[in-house]
Amino acid sequence: MNDVLKAQQRYRDEAILSASPERIVTMLYDRLLLDVDRAERAQRDGDWPAAHEQLQHAQAIVAELAGSLSGGWAGTADLRALYAYLTRTLIGANIGRDPERTHECRELIAPIRDAWHAAAAALAEKVPA
Repeated sequence: MNDVLKAQQRYRDEAILSASPERIVTMLYDRLLLDVDRAERAQRDGDWPAAHEQLQHAQAIVAELAGSLSGGWAGTADLRALYAYLTRTLIGANIGRDPERTHECRELIAPIRDAWHAAAAALAEKVPA
């Protein structure tokens, strides 16, 4: 790995380590949406290895999000069910090489991602600098 790539990786690592919990969630959702978009594009292009890689990474992010849920919040059960559905659908989209199922995941993820961004922004407005 050259020096520029090492510096970029170090910057990304530090950005993650210093991020607030809400920022980490928004970063995960941003990457999840990116992975699903890339996977759908790769599927439509017939690039199955790339689609597989992106769908696998998306599944790992969903697993991370699901694992971060705690039982103290009223919406936990609903999010857990959504994450289970996303996992099954991503797996099915990968096995079946089905860009429509991948797109369905995108349609579910995008509004939740936007809601997390709005919630993080609202929280940032309340926190004194």
